[in-house]
Amino acid sequence: MNSNRKVGLKIVILGTLGVGKTSLAHQYVNKRFYEDYRTTLGASILSKIIEIDNTNLKLQIWDTGGQERFKAMVSAFYKGSDGCVLTFDVTDRDSFRAIENWREDFLDKVHPRDSNFPMIVLGNKIDIKERQVSKDMAKAWCDERNLPYFEVSAKNDLNVDFAFETLARNALTKSFI
Repeated sequence: MNSNRKVGLKIVILGTLGVGKTSLAHQYVNKRFYEDYRTTLGASILSKIIEIDNTNLKLQIWDTGGQERFKAMVSAFYKGSDGCVLTFDVTDRDSFRAIENWREDFLDKVHPRDSNFPMIVLGNKIDIKERQVSKDMAKAWCDERNLPYFEVSAKNDLNVDFAFETLARNALTKSFI
């Protein structure tokens, strides 16, 4: 691969309402954190151009709505995805429990179903002290499913770039196998 080549990758961010999907996307793309966000209805698309392994990548990051009532609509956005970010809030155990449902819903709609689909898990809001999900608990869940796990803070921009670029690298590798 050379740097003259441009590749587009579609990345979908999934998780329940309030886990920080929009904050993570804006932190990664715009290097900004806003205290107030409106609930994402359907999906919002942000783009960022990066270079990975001498290849220019245009990432289309699909920030999806996390409300249960939008789940059927959100799953329509999975089509054509090259990577998936499963997100939960480390201060909300229910959001962690829900990522298995988000993962299964996503994999059920990827044709053919591919358990090795490029996917990462983000435990967001590590800047808040009152944790309900330990790093060990999240890591064990991810290890059982062979998924990379990253503890991140959209607010403090901790590990956000590294997590997204790891997924982009994995998606790029998979797309050329």
